[in-house]
Amino acid sequence: MLHYRFCFLIFTFLNIFSLELSAQNHTVPLIKVKKLTQEACDYLDETNYEKSLKKSGIALQYAFDIKNDTLISRNYNIIGINFHDLGEVNKAVFFYKKALFYAERSNIVSLRMMITSNLGNLYFFEKKMYNDGITYYKESLKFGRQQKYLKEVAITNLNIVWSYFKIGNYKEGLPYLQYINKHQNDLKGKSNDIALNFLNGMYWASEKENDKATTYFLKAISYNKSKDDKPDLAYAHLEYSKFLSKIGKHKEAYDNLVIYNKITGELYSQEKLKKASIAGLNLELDEYKRQIEKIENEKTSQLQSLKKSRIIVILFILISFILLFLIVTLVKNIGFKKKHNLELLKAKEIAEEASLLKTQFISTISHELRTPLYGVVGITNMLLEEHKELSQSEHLSALKFSARYLLSLVNDILQINKIEENKVVLESLTFNISDEITVIKNSLSFLSQKNNNKINVEIDTAIPEYLIGDKLRLAQILMNLVSNALKFTKDGEVEIRVKLDRIEGKFYYLNFLIKDNGVGIAAVDQNKIFEKFVQVGRKEEDYQGTGLGLSIVKRLLGLFGSSITLESDLGAGTSFSFAIPFEHDPLKTKKIIENIEVDLTSSDIYKILIVEDNLINQLVTKKIIEKNNFVCKVVDDGFGALSILEKEQFDLILMDINMPLMNGFETTKRIRQLGIKTPIVALTAFDKDEITDEAISSGMNDIIVKPFEPVKLFKILNYLISEARNAG
Repeated sequence: MLHYRFCFLIFTFLNIFSLELSAQNHTVPLIKVKKLTQEACDYLDETNYEKSLKKSGIALQYAFDIKNDTLISRNYNIIGINFHDLGEVNKAVFFYKKALFYAERSNIVSLRMMITSNLGNLYFFEKKMYNDGITYYKESLKFGRQQKYLKEVAITNLNIVWSYFKIGNYKEGLPYLQYINKHQNDLKGKSNDIALNFLNGMYWASEKENDKATTYFLKAISYNKSKDDKPDLAYAHLEYSKFLSKIGKHKEAYDNLVIYNKITGELYSQEKLKKASIAGLNLELDEYKRQIEKIENEKTSQLQSLKKSRIIVILFILISFILLFLIVTLVKNIGFKKKHNLELLKAKEIAEEASLLKTQFISTISHELRTPLYGVVGITNMLLEEHKELSQSEHLSALKFSARYLLSLVNDILQINKIEENKVVLESLTFNISDEITVIKNSLSFLSQKNNNKINVEIDTAIPEYLIGDKLRLAQILMNLVSNALKFTKDGEVEIRVKLDRIEGKFYYLNFLIKDNGVGIAAVDQNKIFEKFVQVGRKEEDYQGTGLGLSIVKRLLGLFGSSITLESDLGAGTSFSFAIPFEHDPLKTKKIIENIEVDLTSSDIYKILIVEDNLINQLVTKKIIEKNNFVCKVVDDGFGALSILEKEQFDLILMDINMPLMNGFETTKRIRQLGIKTPIVALTAFDKDEITDEAISSGMNDIIVKPFEPVKLFKILNYLISEARNAG
């Protein structure tokens, strides 16, 4: 059997790697473990399996004591070879694999080479699993090539050739045969020469080169029949007999077959004798296996117990320190708590007062900002209506858009707490992405001209004409990013790119990229710029702003379920990118457009009373109402409203809230006390959520927040007037 060829290497490897084995327990000298291992190997060579197993078992226990993976692996390998020789194939596999595990841990390449070769022999010769044998041989060969062990490499190549030829795969085996023929001197053994010659004979027989095949077969069977050569010589006669039979030389084939049977008969008799001699050892062998497993389990258990004991001691010490620390801290905290309770209560009161002041400030500033914005939006609309020639004016369109954008920005800045608490709901409006970006570009033309920049727009043609989504929030995001790019770029370009990424059902995912070639942002500052009130690299003479723009962008994108990506290098420019899904539904779009494009004219003439103290807002509201052919009267305060209502009847009252002398809520209560049931709509700059409860309790029918869309106003007017007349 070819696996004997690796047995003699065991102690050689022990000497080669003795430096690695220096780590040891002083109670068991390393030299003693090596000596026991050598004795186990010597007994194995003498086929004294019982003594070999005893010595290797003791050596294994000592190897575990000194925690030396290399010695553990070598003794497991010796035990595996013992069982291999005794025909205990499954036990041999078990111990070979144990040996391989510890060899991998010790990282001794030559040891792994030897063990994998032994496994290859076992799977090939005993289990007849030729492909598995080839796999192990090739693994062994890989290790051998790394270490350049010429003889072992040659023998492993020989085994691979034999394996491939055994399954009739001459093509795969040929490269390995060619290698051995080239390195024949590396084999250094008569038995190996026999095998090499009859394998060459098998190959040339497969190629139908009968003369060459005959030469090699005759060479193979010409060697002396020593004890060690007999197994390979038997195979040589068998393969030569098969060849002779194929070429029609049946008598010579028969003669060689007789010789094969004779040799195998002798080997079989010897095998029977060997098995008979060891039959009484089977129970002991099983006991050795159990003892070896017990050794390993005991060592593992001891290591685990030791680790647990150490952990318990460490934990006990830690817990003791923690408990002591907690006791000291508890004593101190009792005194500290008593001392600082009053301070905490005071701090709580201050915090509550600050929160209330903040709420009041937001409410007041919201009203004060929306009121003039209502005038700006209203007067812009009036200019567009009264001067049709200005309808195509980019400047006027930009003014109108900027006013609406400013209103949206004011709403978001002043209600930033609302955004953080996810109370802002996105709207569903139909829009054209190209039109929206064109308006943004035109609105920012003055800023681009100031820094001599150029705005380039690229929109994917695959994007549908109409999409549905919150176009105002999108515009606010783009306005912030593009205006930032223009501020930080001089004599350069700002690109706005919109591409269709993918389609999922009715949703079109659009990728937006805002890119400039301006000053760029340093890597250390890139994580800061999305925080509130942060401005990076600002000089006093440059870049106006609050530092809220990118913070708002990030929060608004969060409402869309998206996030923003930043790429920037100093001096090379900056790019921001994000993706937002928008709905594309032609039927829904048509319905939205139809709802917007309503007929604002009415065949009935309604009489409306406007109660408003701001002169500009009076003018704007009156113009909007009279444009729809309504009759409109205006009073400056609540007392004026009560006075005119005593004399005249109206179809509806538009009531401002924040007025001098008497506010809108009080005025409405007094109107209801007079028994007047005319619908009253609050027309206010306050946030709707802040006044809803008080408006309903005072007797108001609805609320419209300034600035407003005229369409929305007339829808409410028509509905409330119609309801009041039907009720009457």
